[in-house]
Amino acid sequence: MPDALPDFRNLGTQLRVLLAVNLAAMLAALAVSERFADFARIFTQFSALLQPALLVTLVLLLLLDRQLHRLSYRSGVLAVMATCLTATLAVVAMLGERDGLGGERSVRAALYALAGSAALLEYFHLRNRALSPALAEARLQALQARIRPHFLFNSLNAVLSLIRSQPRVAERALEDLADLFRVVMADNNQLSPLGRELELSRNYLAIEQLRLGERLQVEWHTDKAPTNAKIPPLVIQPLLENAVYHGIEPSEHPGIVSVNAYRSRDEVHIDIRNPYTANSGSHHEGNKMAMNNIRERLALFFDAEASLTTTIGSNYYQVHIMLPYRE
Repeated sequence: MPDALPDFRNLGTQLRVLLAVNLAAMLAALAVSERFADFARIFTQFSALLQPALLVTLVLLLLLDRQLHRLSYRSGVLAVMATCLTATLAVVAMLGERDGLGGERSVRAALYALAGSAALLEYFHLRNRALSPALAEARLQALQARIRPHFLFNSLNAVLSLIRSQPRVAERALEDLADLFRVVMADNNQLSPLGRELELSRNYLAIEQLRLGERLQVEWHTDKAPTNAKIPPLVIQPLLENAVYHGIEPSEHPGIVSVNAYRSRDEVHIDIRNPYTANSGSHHEGNKMAMNNIRERLALFFDAEASLTTTIGSNYYQVHIMLPYRE
């Protein structure tokens, strides 16, 4: 994944900054306290300037987030540090005049602002690098799933059986299969429109319906889906593959796979539901790897603002994805 600034609109990013800065202030207060009883007084003195400067900085970064992300990474880093420095000096100047303090505090505050912003940007940079292997792993898993003989062999057999009787249907199936391979082989390190991911998912289920016939029934509830919303690529399709493999194939009876996507305020919700049989045993254990990988990618792109939860009912298995709405 290319170097990128953190998402300053993200709640997880803001919480990490708040916790890190306040922890650093607590450690500094402990270091200069001769007695433990002095800690609260010194930390309160630090906070009198720290908290206003920190809140002003976070608000400015939130408002400037789009403009900052249009810059190159190095220019963005310098712009973020300049924003932190400007906000800190402005707050110190206002409070310093009121308290009758000199310029020495401004110099120290400037150094703290530059050092703190540089340290936090480096932390987010290293965190981004540490989580980015999840993308490569997701691509490998998706590729392995696509070339799995079980899927590929049966899909090609289904297409061959239709070439003479329904050539247009067979041609369409081959196009869908080609689209799947094309997306999997691409560099999936950027967010993708929800509409594109739903289209890919429809193509996949169309291929599965060719070989499973009436056993696979699909319900789409995507009329209210925000198709321009950006989501991590190859998130919905692997979950649908799990739904077919774990919910439809083990049963001899027809089953329904339901897909529901909608927007609620500033959140995008995606629900995938499939039949579930409690006595299927280890057939459902294969879900864990895909679920963990998708959780890692959601955390990589959206931090604490995104989640993946599962629900097991008496006769159904449901996956719910919630992520922030980003155009």
